[in-house]
Amino acid sequence: SFKLFTSTSFVRPSFLQPMVEAPPAKRPRNGAEQCLDPAVGSIRLLVESIRESGNLDPRSVEFAAWMDSHDELATFREEFHIPETPATAKHRKPGSACIYLCGNSLGLQPKNTQSYVVEELEKWRRWGVEGHFPHTNTVRPWVTADEDCRNDMAEIVGAKPIEVAIMNSLTVNLHVLMCAFYRPTPARHKIMMEGKAFPSDKFAVSSQIRHHGFDPDTSIIEVTPRNGDHTLRTEDVETAISIHGDEVSLVMFGGVQYYTGQLFQMDRITQVAKAKGCAVGFDLAHAVGNVPLKLHDWGCDFACWCNYKYMNSGPGNIAGAFVHERHSVSELPGRLEGWWGHRVSDRFAMEHKFVATSGAQAFMMSNPPVLCVAALRASTEVFARARMSRLRAKSVRLTAYLELLLAVELGPEHVQIISPDQADERGCQLSLVFRADLQQVHECITSEGVICDLRKPSVMRIAPVPLYNTYQDVHDFVRLLKMALFESNETAPEVQARESEAVVAALCGVTTAEKE
Repeated sequence: SFKLFTSTSFVRPSFLQPMVEAPPAKRPRNGAEQCLDPAVGSIRLLVESIRESGNLDPRSVEFAAWMDSHDELATFREEFHIPETPATAKHRKPGSACIYLCGNSLGLQPKNTQSYVVEELEKWRRWGVEGHFPHTNTVRPWVTADEDCRNDMAEIVGAKPIEVAIMNSLTVNLHVLMCAFYRPTPARHKIMMEGKAFPSDKFAVSSQIRHHGFDPDTSIIEVTPRNGDHTLRTEDVETAISIHGDEVSLVMFGGVQYYTGQLFQMDRITQVAKAKGCAVGFDLAHAVGNVPLKLHDWGCDFACWCNYKYMNSGPGNIAGAFVHERHSVSELPGRLEGWWGHRVSDRFAMEHKFVATSGAQAFMMSNPPVLCVAALRASTEVFARARMSRLRAKSVRLTAYLELLLAVELGPEHVQIISPDQADERGCQLSLVFRADLQQVHECITSEGVICDLRKPSVMRIAPVPLYNTYQDVHDFVRLLKMALFESNETAPEVQARESEAVVAALCGVTTAEKE
């Protein structure tokens, strides 16, 4: 059964008391067995491509090249600066493009970023303060700088432009939005969240609870995976909301879980939580630019995100926020105010009576940092041309290819994938756990020009990003990882040889028995 942790004991209601043996936790995947199952694995996502390639061995460099040659988004890679492979590399050419699989932590720089930022610096040099105003700065005046990429951002998150604001940083926006939507009462003061949320989310939630005079130990409900599972089941989240909803003020989850890469079913969570009268918000740090979002249609109250991961706007750059259009300012007495949230028409009249502007921009405090917005615009314009639907389609195949190679080349005896099996339950990231020493493996592949990250206690996160990663990147990563695993563990058994014909036959759903 799922676990709910609070400092007070959780008493399971009678209707949840097991009448028979509780359902077992999902059995951990068995590498190739799980991946090659046509009903659930990566095979169903790649089988058509394998057939169209003439049944090339999917482990071969020729298959990776074929996939790249048929990728309609391949040219976007040329629009990004890619770090170089270091001189320490023995199996790759030093100075060549590295294998960058860390877009889940920091996206690569678009090549147009520098010119967009320099353009604003030049305006500042020429005009000084007059650059704010359209009578001087006729192209993208600074007074409306945040609006330069607002429409594109609204499209990315599935919102109306009036529901989106470009402002602050992620955790600041969490606080700003919780001030408006977390309105605890003695009867309804709890916040429900995932048990292994990113630490900053937990810190923000805890401090908001203390700010209102409650105790985080008794006012936070954390929903965690069942014993033996790495990821949450949506039905367990729904059950937790159904049980505790009457005492929950706010349900706040991530969109994509930072550690496992699980994509939460935000539409279902929102529906159940709203039915219980809870406010609903999402931290989309690992979701925006990674998976399709429909914030307006889903009906959540608020969401916020950073723009430096999959959105490629630069380290620590300006963030974004969503507030559903059904909310009027008068309904949100806890909302914080600043002069940039004032009505645009008389913002510079300098009166002391606050009149809120429309929509999410009423939550803005200060004028937007122009150089930060310029860097973000460089990225949102790329997304507008690439389109999220096409990016997601490639991402699903690219991550499935990574999953497939890990299964057939390494298998569960060497690496376990703790991300969900199903494409619609994950973003582009796969989280890997090794039997070998994680730090040693990481150092080995880093020396060969692989850039990825580790997250304690035991995960290597691999995120092939569809805007700039290739099938060749994935192929070469698995090859180097295989070398590193055996170099770091001299006693590791040899990988069982898998004949190309057998692998291709399995992938195409043709068994030896059927051939005979």
